[in-house]
Amino acid sequence: MELCEDPTINIHMGATALHYGQACFEGLKAFTHPDGSVHVFRPTENAARLSSSCTRTVMPVLPESIFLKAVNEVVRDNIAYVPPYGSGGALYLRPLLFGSGPRIGLQPSEEYTFILMALPVGDYYKGGLSSPVDGLLITDFDRAAPQGVGSVKVAGNYAADLLPNMVSKSKGFPIGLYLDAKTQTMIEEFSTSNFVGIDSKNNKYITPKSASVLPSITNKSLMTIAGDEGMTVEAREVMLEELESFDEVAACGTAVVVTPVGSITMFGSVEDSDDADSEDVKKFVFGDSSEVGPITRKLYDRVRAIQYGEEEDKYGWNFKIE
Repeated sequence: MELCEDPTINIHMGATALHYGQACFEGLKAFTHPDGSVHVFRPTENAARLSSSCTRTVMPVLPESIFLKAVNEVVRDNIAYVPPYGSGGALYLRPLLFGSGPRIGLQPSEEYTFILMALPVGDYYKGGLSSPVDGLLITDFDRAAPQGVGSVKVAGNYAADLLPNMVSKSKGFPIGLYLDAKTQTMIEEFSTSNFVGIDSKNNKYITPKSASVLPSITNKSLMTIAGDEGMTVEAREVMLEELESFDEVAACGTAVVVTPVGSITMFGSVEDSDDADSEDVKKFVFGDSSEVGPITRKLYDRVRAIQYGEEEDKYGWNFKIE
């Protein structure tokens, strides 16, 4: 293990990561607390998820001890770049493990490289949560196959979303929601975030459970907090028609914690999304689509308070950099 300043690496042109997508990654953040100490949020969960990705792609599992040592050393070496408490920023960490040895023929590499990139990031929402965004229901593309690699964070897992993501954004929809690839009847997840539906009338936190959905560490944290807040937490199959029953909807992930979603529009296809008057158009609106819902805001505030050391970390989620 070594620390280096050069952002480039040499890689063999026959590396399995390049030819067969044998690569997986994680994303996590380090935060400065009021006393000046720096903590990383739930890195053991990232280590466990990386292990799952390694197993699925036939790569050697990186021991948790090595993962945590790398996180500690990289953050400590870049401590001056961790945004100060009160700025709303954090040091983003991107661990990446990939097959770096050459293989021409579908088989695992004999050599692997683990790297950890660090870069400071600002507060995603200046001054607090933004107004809800409008989402697009993507029906003419699939994000992940039912028995594919949707549940592991492999690098190529995001390739399927590149085209529909760019097209939907060009049509004015910042976020896209996918259905299950087999039946197109169940909600799975947003492009790069888990789906959360709030049924405030019944005090429920609902999120899809599927073998094709990436297990979000942020979502796992939100579910724990929602349970502590007295909500009924349901991780289960979520049918498309249930969108009509949600008072709040959010996309959750490392970058933003939660992105409030005010509406989701369903067209015949992504390409049809220019035609707002099409007979195939159906729009699901959640509560006051112009305002962040009270439950979404409360869950967001509590996660952020734990990350920044403003609330007691009774769950033991923060990893102190030594």
